[in-house]
Amino acid sequence: MIGSYIPYGAYWSSPFSRWQGSLQHLPSVDFAAYLTRTSLESRGIATDNFDAGVLGMTVPQQYSFYGLPWMAGMAGADHIGGPTISQACATSARVLSVASQEINCGSASCVLAVTTDRLSNGPHMFYPRPKAPGGIGASEDWVPDNMGFDPYTRGDMTQTAENCATKWNVSTEEQHDVVLRRLEQYADALADDSAFLKRFMTLPFDVPDPRFKKTVASMTGDEGIFQSTAEGLAKLRPVKEGGTITFGGQTHPADGAAGMVVTTEDKARELSANSAITIKVVSFGQARVEKCYMPAATIPASMQALESAGIGIADLAAIKSHNPFAVNDIVFARETGADLMSMNNYGSSLIWGHPQGPTGMRAMIELIEELSLIGGGWGLFQGCAAGDTSMAVVIKVGG
Repeated sequence: MIGSYIPYGAYWSSPFSRWQGSLQHLPSVDFAAYLTRTSLESRGIATDNFDAGVLGMTVPQQYSFYGLPWMAGMAGADHIGGPTISQACATSARVLSVASQEINCGSASCVLAVTTDRLSNGPHMFYPRPKAPGGIGASEDWVPDNMGFDPYTRGDMTQTAENCATKWNVSTEEQHDVVLRRLEQYADALADDSAFLKRFMTLPFDVPDPRFKKTVASMTGDEGIFQSTAEGLAKLRPVKEGGTITFGGQTHPADGAAGMVVTTEDKARELSANSAITIKVVSFGQARVEKCYMPAATIPASMQALESAGIGIADLAAIKSHNPFAVNDIVFARETGADLMSMNNYGSSLIWGHPQGPTGMRAMIELIEELSLIGGGWGLFQGCAAGDTSMAVVIKVGG
């Protein structure tokens, strides 16, 4: 049990842009700094409040060796230091965990937690091999090569979903039903001129040029949403021969950034946009399951987090998941008793895309806002990650 806090409203996310879309030209660390600086300014939060920071990212860019100190300096907080975290799709949950540990062990009183990634235009990496014939090196295209191959299991991400679909007897039709429900839920976030998204996202969003000197485009919301229909989904064939997973039943790569303030109870009250709303980070869970069953890892991770919080699934007022495959939510609901069709209100990564580092951060922000709208309660975020792993977070919002 831990006790770090998030000030109400002290969090932000960019819209997510499809692969090679409107954000493809912005280096991720630079973009994270720009978004952080402008978001703090618009919320009236001075950077001198911070005494530590954590940066989460999974795709390297030039100079990202300098990580958090570089990002924080560009964001106007050049007096703070801290680590740069990479844990595949669990990066956001780990960033929040590290920030919370800083608070709870007394190493810091106010942590700037930022996550970012650009899957577009990923780096081509070269690795020297002096003992190879002629010293010929090895190379990889960081994003597609790692998405398509696990060096330990020798499989790919889609195969993990297929394995779970087989084990739990999940049909393509059931997966597509979940996709259509998640689209309905996301439509609620777009209602009333995207009122829900505007609780934490600046819309329309001005896209800067690579030098962050002028605006070159404007995004009215997330870019790259697939408006699937039952008829359209029914025409799709499984990606793998004899399988069940279609392109319509999985997420798409994206670009974006998100962040939040993690602090003490007193400081959270001071920085909050509404001090009557408390947001407590209660507990974390992590798990790893057998080879090539990645979506199922969310189950033991969530049970661990719930046990640490002293609650059960029935006590939760809201659940958010990082669901790269529709099968993730189906398997989770079957094993835990969660209501499959009421999870992920207002959106999820299955619909708005997956830029990796900031995916979970945005989901947790949406979880906080959903809980605040219903007057508070317990919330769970869970998501799978590469290596057949998962992290889960329990948050309690009080009103």
